[in-house]
Amino acid sequence: MKKVLAMLLVLAMAMTAMVGCSSNNGGSEAADMKVAMVTDYGDITDQSFNQTTYEACKAWAEANGVEFTYFKPQTNSDEDRVSMIESAIDQGYNVVVMPGFAFAKAIEATATTYPDVTFIALDVSAGDFSAGYELPSNLYSAVYQEELCGYMAGYAAVKLGYTKLGFLGGMAVPAVVRYGYGFVQGCDAAAAELGLTDVEVKYAYGNQFFGDADITAAMDTWYQAGTQVVFACGGGIYSSAAEAAQKVEGGKVIGVDVDQAASIDSQYGEGMTVTSAMKGLAATVNTMLTVVKEGKFAEYGGKIDNLGLVSDNPEENYVQIAPSTQFSDSFTQEDYAALVKAMHAGTVTVDNDITKAAADFATVINVIDQGNIK
Repeated sequence: MKKVLAMLLVLAMAMTAMVGCSSNNGGSEAADMKVAMVTDYGDITDQSFNQTTYEACKAWAEANGVEFTYFKPQTNSDEDRVSMIESAIDQGYNVVVMPGFAFAKAIEATATTYPDVTFIALDVSAGDFSAGYELPSNLYSAVYQEELCGYMAGYAAVKLGYTKLGFLGGMAVPAVVRYGYGFVQGCDAAAAELGLTDVEVKYAYGNQFFGDADITAAMDTWYQAGTQVVFACGGGIYSSAAEAAQKVEGGKVIGVDVDQAASIDSQYGEGMTVTSAMKGLAATVNTMLTVVKEGKFAEYGGKIDNLGLVSDNPEENYVQIAPSTQFSDSFTQEDYAALVKAMHAGTVTVDNDITKAAADFATVINVIDQGNIK
């Protein structure tokens, strides 16, 4: 009997040691991992930031056998975002994914309060937090070099033959401004290469991230005066650009953040979306959730990474234009790959100084800045 008890004790100690090793390798993190996404103030059907993040989280969780759900704040307020984060934590979710700059204040209110919870933020920059805020070790944020994919979209549009363009931003927050300034630089570079002097970009902000009658009326004025394509840069604000484009022959739009061709074209007309300037939201979600599962989050916690070009291969980058881009003989996939290669090598550079005005980036094109529509 003593020998049996001794053997059982040795076995128990061996199992304890194995559990300890598993914990150090992140095994227990994976076993206990429960992922929650909180939407900013939109829904998971916004065909933009929230939807892409939700679908990426859901797909990753299903593939990895991890429990997942999402929470939607009742209103667009910091209080409701905090409430949803706390609801997720109260229900046992220990990884919280939050898309959008609107989460900055909610993060400040919760991340240090819940040090055992892992917070993953998308597009929340240092400038969105309060002055002097220090990121805790349980928080990681990815931001993107929007000026790069904005440049690609503008360059492609002019190369594809569009000379009367528009930029409709949501709100003049840094990410949207960088998109717009990159777009202007891309239009300008392509026009210079082609020897064009008649390219114009009308430039305005809707001062909100959704379309409405007032913004549609402004877009009607643009399109009916000859604007051919508008870069609708601000979540659901594309609806106003697309509604106006629908009323003129050949009216086009450019999507943002994700490949919006399927959603825009299905609602407003096949072939309406020329391209989309995209961020690697899904790639970031997949990478970071895998990092947490493998127990390696400590290597990323407390950081804000500015993601952009990491390869000559367009598909491997965190900023790019959409696979649905309407390539033609005047701008082929090979031309796009050559542009990305030049940008990655640094022979083509893009200015991200948001203290300038849009017109400051024009050398051969005309930028018509109309300020805020609302």
